[in-house]
Amino acid sequence: MKMKMKKFIAPVLSLTLLMPGIAGAASAPQTPMTMMKASVNTPAADLRANLDHLLSEHFALAVTAMAKAYDGAKDADAAYKALDQNALDMQPAIASLYGDAGAKEFERIFRAHNKYTDDLVKATKMGNQAGIKQAQDNINGFVEEFSTFLSTATEGKLPKAAAKQALKVHEDLVQKVFDEYVAGDYADAYKAYREGFKEMFDVSKALSTAITTQMPEKFENTKADTKAADLRSALNHLASEHFALSALQMQEEFDGRTAASNALVTAEAGNTADFKAAIASVYGNDGANAFEKIWVTNHVNAQSDYVKAVKNNDATARAAVEKRIDGFTTEFATFLDSATAGNLPKAAGQQALTTHENQVQNVLDQYAAGNYDASYTTNREGFKVMFGVGQALGNAIVTQFNDKFQEPTTPAPAPVMTTVWMQLNSKMLKINDKTTNMDTTPVLWKNTTYIPLRFLSEGIGATVKWDKKAQQVTVMAGDDTLEFWVNNNVMEVNGVKKNVGATVFVNKDGRTQVPLRFIAELLNWDVKWAQKDGSITLTKSM
Repeated sequence: MKMKMKKFIAPVLSLTLLMPGIAGAASAPQTPMTMMKASVNTPAADLRANLDHLLSEHFALAVTAMAKAYDGAKDADAAYKALDQNALDMQPAIASLYGDAGAKEFERIFRAHNKYTDDLVKATKMGNQAGIKQAQDNINGFVEEFSTFLSTATEGKLPKAAAKQALKVHEDLVQKVFDEYVAGDYADAYKAYREGFKEMFDVSKALSTAITTQMPEKFENTKADTKAADLRSALNHLASEHFALSALQMQEEFDGRTAASNALVTAEAGNTADFKAAIASVYGNDGANAFEKIWVTNHVNAQSDYVKAVKNNDATARAAVEKRIDGFTTEFATFLDSATAGNLPKAAGQQALTTHENQVQNVLDQYAAGNYDASYTTNREGFKVMFGVGQALGNAIVTQFNDKFQEPTTPAPAPVMTTVWMQLNSKMLKINDKTTNMDTTPVLWKNTTYIPLRFLSEGIGATVKWDKKAQQVTVMAGDDTLEFWVNNNVMEVNGVKKNVGATVFVNKDGRTQVPLRFIAELLNWDVKWAQKDGSITLTKSM
């Protein structure tokens, strides 16, 4: 499959694009087609979701760590440690695909690039132009080196040029967020933040598609770019962005950084608008309006009230806002249960929402207490939970409207019957309709029928190699390797020894002869022996 990655900055597909005309589905013409039941829970979709999580978290932590370091904030070290741990957490996934050596090389390249952005911050803060240039040169070197790594690892399924373009867009957006932040233009900084965050989901789609194309069997021949996987990823994006913006906004408000906090409120409103549009594409405007009212009143708006209560150490106000938030979890879980026709049950929805709210509150509580390492640990846990939300809601929607997400199936080609015909003491060989002459013949020896191994093997498309010194014949048939030794009744199949039942020998024509019955059964051929004329017919569906 040829990868197309021309515009990494293009927005993630909205649910409107994923589910065209769902509101008027009843009147849509139906075209008869073989379709496969859709699911968000496939090995390929799981890979994409894992990459969604780790790559978007990298972006969120990278720009946060840079801003905190530039400000000299007390939590700057904790933010950088969280960013570094994100890189380490990517290693198991890389190792499972490309081995320990690949994971170590990934770590070397990726962790170094986190250090380069930290160097850029320090040089910018000091006004060190030479240091800024050096850091930028190092970042450009990372783009070159990492794009080579990705292209090599995926065996070209993710071309270097496409990977390089994606990485450059990513680095440019990180730089833009930082530059606007340093200039005090927080509105543009968080506008760029949202663009950069979104771009990571395009990268994860391209990379997961390349990997699953490279290793189809490892992912059970499922695809990372189905409509169901697109939906899950779109919901991952909206849910995780909501969490990342909320946690950061509450910190800024607690610290009294009004301009930055207000810019983040605006960014959160953009996230809410995108969520509302997604809901409208599935459940119509009435559903979208109901969503917005529940989502904003006692959820998004309650965050600010929670910050004020914590900052003022006002237990009464805190209890009041926590009660509002509890009401939100009940109301929103009820909404999701009803909208999805019970495919996301209220109890499951409420549990997930309660977990989310507790984590948002704990991030701030720990931050306010100066326990920054714990705050970032909770932040990362809470961010990860949002991908479970994307999976659960995506699964409910796909289950509810499965026909809208089904993919056409490609019928498997009909099996081709291959027929091989030989005859005792005859050099004639027929394979289907093709007749050739061998330079030797099948023979009957010691009541066992022998056939020439080379002609049978090459006739069915196998490769045969002869090692004169070892007196060994190697046959490579598909994924199987067969090894025979002359004057020996033992052979190996994929390294496992088997008894042939009769001695393999070389005849007067210099050809290796093997027992017909054994080799036919080994390769799953059906054998018919005609005693009248000594003919041998082997058939098999290929």
